[in-house]
Amino acid sequence: MTAQPLRIALLSYRGDPFCGGQGVYVRHLSRELARLGHHVDVIGAQPYPVLDEVDGPGSVRLVELPSLDLYRADDPFRTPARGEFRGPVDVLEFATMRTGGFPEPLTFSLRARQYLARHKGRYDVVHDNQTLGYGLLGLARHGFPLVTTIHHPITVDRRLELDAADTRVRRLSLRRWYAFTRMQRRVAARLDHVITVSGTSQREIAKHLGAAPGAISVVPIGADTRLWSPSEAVARVPGRIVTTSSADVPLKGLVFLVEALAKVRTERPAHLVVVGKPQKEDGPVAEAVRRFGLAEHIEFRSGLTDRELVDLYRSAEVACVPSLYEGFSLPAAEAMATGTPLVATTGGAIPEVAGPDGETCLAVPPGEADRLAAALGRLLDDPELRARLGAAGRARVLARFTWERAAELTAEAYRAAIATGAGARARSGPGWRYVP
Repeated sequence: MTAQPLRIALLSYRGDPFCGGQGVYVRHLSRELARLGHHVDVIGAQPYPVLDEVDGPGSVRLVELPSLDLYRADDPFRTPARGEFRGPVDVLEFATMRTGGFPEPLTFSLRARQYLARHKGRYDVVHDNQTLGYGLLGLARHGFPLVTTIHHPITVDRRLELDAADTRVRRLSLRRWYAFTRMQRRVAARLDHVITVSGTSQREIAKHLGAAPGAISVVPIGADTRLWSPSEAVARVPGRIVTTSSADVPLKGLVFLVEALAKVRTERPAHLVVVGKPQKEDGPVAEAVRRFGLAEHIEFRSGLTDRELVDLYRSAEVACVPSLYEGFSLPAAEAMATGTPLVATTGGAIPEVAGPDGETCLAVPPGEADRLAAALGRLLDDPELRARLGAAGRARVLARFTWERAAELTAEAYRAAIATGAGARARSGPGWRYVP
């Protein structure tokens, strides 16, 4: 007997696929769920998710749940006009921003709860994409089983940024910005159905967020292998190294790749293309570029179409993931899917994706520019090794990391939550109080 299609509310408080991995997750997962026959409402705030049209039995629809959009690219930390405030949640959002905090996870969760309360019976399951806001507690009592994806604990980002902060003022600012992680820990500890993307993240979520280990299922994500594929029509550019780095933060390890490029160039021509916006002029990456005199040999590209991005990776002789930590690493999977050989660190879950050193990638410890430079130079100098690792990397992705497989496993998690009628328990904990 064929299972009935599900009506899914997929929540995304920040869903633009050009602003980070969460937007990529929402876009591809919603599409593949629809191809399986399910009906998905992606409920999102600015920057709104970009969704794909689907030809098939299911459907994908965007439901806009607007915030005050306080971090828009053309006017960050803006002051809204008085007429833009629609109620107490907007006031809370603005006040939190003005006092140095990041309000979106909490305020989106409150708006999502209001929306769902108005649409009882419309959805079989609610899938939260790492909002982890108080507003989502107790949804099961209103007829909405809850499944939550946690890509990795944001507490890891917080720790790495605090470790890199060089002034007391900077550390105080970071602690205020990341204050929302206290809420996320309290919510995560009350979840009954958690999806994460790797075994590493599963362990980190239990350790740092207090989620019950038995409540966490691993559902690997991956590449759209119909798009991310090899192509003989795109020529490799000699000496080209490509990486994706969407933020000027220590977590991404870009500063170590800049230093490694300087070392690589002492023995051979090479240049780096970074998929992402240019880094802050006073940030560590820009300072490293100036210190090593690499301005003419590093290019930043942003706003690329899907095809342009794929062709850029196809044109590289080497792809690199220099991150200190990743909960999964979509750039690794996508690069491998194109048949481009990969150099990657062993930070976080990256080895789960990239595979064994010397078999499907060259692996180096995170934060070691010398080792990174040696691996990059080795690949640039050895076309046979590049061909072997490129082919093995694509085979690994096809076998383990596709969005089709992710959607199938996610739908199984939905049915498990529906069968138990569970999601998140609304109960008080130390130091906080939430009233549904």
